[in-house]
Amino acid sequence: MKNVVITGASGGIGKEIALHFAENGWNVIATMICLEQGKELQKINNINCFLLDVTCSSSIENAYGKIIEEYKTIDVVINNAGVGYRSFVELSEDAKINHIVDVNYLGVVKVCRSFIPLFRVQKKGHFINITSIAGLVNLPLGSFYHSTKHAVESFSECMAYELIDFNVSVATVQFGNTPSNFQKNVTKSDCSSLPSYNYLMNKIGKILENKTKKNKDLKPQIIKEILKIAENPSNNFKRHTIGFDANFLSILRSNIGYRLFGRIIRQSVFK
Repeated sequence: MKNVVITGASGGIGKEIALHFAENGWNVIATMICLEQGKELQKINNINCFLLDVTCSSSIENAYGKIIEEYKTIDVVINNAGVGYRSFVELSEDAKINHIVDVNYLGVVKVCRSFIPLFRVQKKGHFINITSIAGLVNLPLGSFYHSTKHAVESFSECMAYELIDFNVSVATVQFGNTPSNFQKNVTKSDCSSLPSYNYLMNKIGKILENKTKKNKDLKPQIIKEILKIAENPSNNFKRHTIGFDANFLSILRSNIGYRLFGRIIRQSVFK
């Protein structure tokens, strides 16, 4: 049986990925910041839960030591842990900016850094870094979330070059809004005294809510595709864009340029 490490596996899409891999014969190392939240996963024979906080280097190293002591080899690491922060730049808060950077970007960096030596010695391994369509296009109120996802895209592509000689590959996965706990847990800036800001926050919230409701079939598609990527990793760096929304926005943005794309977005939001 192959072994997969999944961060942020206690809930949302991370939990669904863990269950799907286990159902398909993988040993799943499900990591999370609270083991109490992983009770359902702990009932399954080929899922083992480990405490791992991606924002803490010592937590990552401690979890890594326990994982390799038990499993010896790891085939795939899926960096799934992530948080959202929807805020105007003017109203943003240092603590919330630091948190999203620590989880969404530096967490991926530190987890990859921890497992690279094992992959290098094994002469095999695959990193799957889950980003978002936010890593390919820019949309209103996404200054911080989009920035971290763009950063992971760039980081992943650069790291892939470094690891070619060791038979270690890297992939990223982008998709749009899918029904899960993620949108419910997105941190938002407080209401403003500026009508323009309040209008934009409410409009974006409604657009994303409607998109999420329409994408009811997206989550199963994502989970199945991630398993396919893990079972048949590309030798070279590859981006996997899943779902109509993500593919449409990506193709539109790359073909019409940022000026026209920006005009379309403004018309959609401010009409």
